Amino acid sequence: MLFNSIDFAIFLPIVFILYWFVTNRNLKLQNLLIVVASYVFYGWWDWRFLSLITFSIVVDYLMGLLLGKEENQRKRKILLLVSIVVNLGFLGFFKYYNFFVDNFVAAFSFFGRDIKANSLNIILPVGISFYTFQTLSYTIDVYRRKFEPTKDFIAFAAFVSFFPNLVAGPIERATNLLPQFYSKRVFNWEKANKGFLLICWGLFMKIVIADNLAFYVNTIFNDIESFKGLPLIWATFFFTFQIYCDFAGYSYIAIGTAKFFGFDLMTNFRQPYLAVSFSEFWKRWHISLSSWFKDYVYIPLGGNRKTTIATNFNILITFLVSGFWHGANWTFIIWGLIHGLLNILSRNLTKIKTFKFIRISFVFGITMFTWVVFRANSIHDLIYFFTNFFKINTSKIIGLPTMERSDFLMLIIFIVVLFIVDILISYFEKQKVKLYEKTFVLSILSSILLLSIYLFGSFEVQEFIYFQF
Repeated sequence: MLFNSIDFAIFLPIVFILYWFVTNRNLKLQNLLIVVASYVFYGWWDWRFLSLITFSIVVDYLMGLLLGKEENQRKRKILLLVSIVVNLGFLGFFKYYNFFVDNFVAAFSFFGRDIKANSLNIILPVGISFYTFQTLSYTIDVYRRKFEPTKDFIAFAAFVSFFPNLVAGPIERATNLLPQFYSKRVFNWEKANKGFLLICWGLFMKIVIADNLAFYVNTIFNDIESFKGLPLIWATFFFTFQIYCDFAGYSYIAIGTAKFFGFDLMTNFRQPYLAVSFSEFWKRWHISLSSWFKDYVYIPLGGNRKTTIATNFNILITFLVSGFWHGANWTFIIWGLIHGLLNILSRNLTKIKTFKFIRISFVFGITMFTWVVFRANSIHDLIYFFTNFFKINTSKIIGLPTMERSDFLMLIIFIVVLFIVDILISYFEKQKVKLYEKTFVLSILSSILLLSIYLFGSFEVQEFIYFQF
């Protein structure tokens, strides 16, 4: 079920009414309703994958209980290992099996040996990368004794399967979200109004900006050898904002929807294209994943506690793993490697002082080119892109073979509006201004966004980009 679909527009009010008017007097019933609703939401794609998330829930719930009781450190490590192997085993099979098989065959072919290996027609379960990391963080935190294991199976199942963030995050920690299932929720109009505004803003980012940009971006990247020069430049620029609006839009809708039910999810994006360094970019972009890799990969590797060379190595490994998490393609691994190198470089350039605008522009420009690596369908397409990027036809000023100029100008205007909004939000946060929390202001802003969605939205329902991860 998609946030930008009619199905969800019907589903959400039904769950909302049942939650606040039918089960509101019993906390366990409310949590059970969330589990049932989440299973309906997830099963809308393919009900067969409900068995996977159920198995993951049961395994990690049991591992948590056993870890809480076990004092022998060796046995505790075995229990943690069981959780890691089960979760990463499922993730590895469904997401990476064919990748490893194909590259194994290709490696032997390179040395003149032909071997036969069968790829499988595997369907990637939606959201498996996200809920796998969410459940893993629970067992790891219990193992580290940072969190007491829960004995409430329904609350734990609700935590793992919570439908607003189930498919594409934010990747919540048990320390933040799970305790919220233990406490009685009381409907709060102010929180609901703010949630509605976040939903409207997320839908605006997705339907008005991302989906309209997607038409041009997909036309270029899916037939890349038909284009040179300016079309590639514009496709790069547009994808930079498509992926931001698509993914951040999902996160805003998820956070806003959670507020409807009395829950607070973590912030997942914080104006990433205003970052003044690459390390700051990753503190602003997909924050829940960045912090996950920091806490469960980078720090266990040694973090920055040893030599500079060791620290740089840890950064590089963390970003390589992060790139591979995004997908079974060498382009993602290269993308992770580039960002690892950029973050190492960023650590050594922090002493260089210049105008903030110049630093923001530099980070944005380099980040934009790295998105080409992320978006390219293959290494072949990536090589073609960079060898034909600067072959500009001077007779075409705009170079938009598949877009009317009026549509182009409209998208540029919306991108400018996006920048202005990000700058204003950043300013308000620094000044601690809470203007947008006033009910009247919330209503006005929500109305403007809804009108914009109606007038300029692309109503051809498109999946969110991060569903493939």
